[in-house]
Amino acid sequence: MNIGKKIKELRMKNNLTQEELANRCELSKGFISQIERDLTSPSITTFTDILESLGTNLKDFFTEVEDEKIVFSKDDMFISKDDEYKFELKWIIPNAQKNQMEPILLTLEEGGRYKEDHPHEGEELGYVLSGSIFVILGGKKYKAKKGESFYYKSNVDHSIINAGKKKASIIWISTPPNF
Repeated sequence: MNIGKKIKELRMKNNLTQEELANRCELSKGFISQIERDLTSPSITTFTDILESLGTNLKDFFTEVEDEKIVFSKDDMFISKDDEYKFELKWIIPNAQKNQMEPILLTLEEGGRYKEDHPHEGEELGYVLSGSIFVILGGKKYKAKKGESFYYKSNVDHSIINAGKKKASIIWISTPPNF
């Protein structure tokens, strides 16, 4: 970790000049400059004073925040198959259960179905990429084909069934995560 660089970033984020920070900490502008360029290191007491003047503390300052991953490849995906129900689930965003929504790619073979899910909190959305499906909600059946979407609250028993004679694929998103 480049401590000087991080102090400078915090100072600039707080719209402070080196002189303003120095005055708040009863230090010289030159000393702040040397710290920011990693030419000197402050004592723990002085470092704590600088951090307090910048609105942070030692623990938060040294906690590294990892960059959030934005783009995922095939290698990141997790696949689950069920030969009895003739479906394949592909978690297209790894560890999505920690997020507010969980997208999957569901592929149903001819005669395939996704296991019935019981009522739970949340909502579900899907987009049919290929084939056609039935969305079963509390005993009612709704058909959706390629290029169509579906959306429902998950407050009744629900499932998805392949409605055709060829594979059906859908992008299916549940919030909160439920798959």
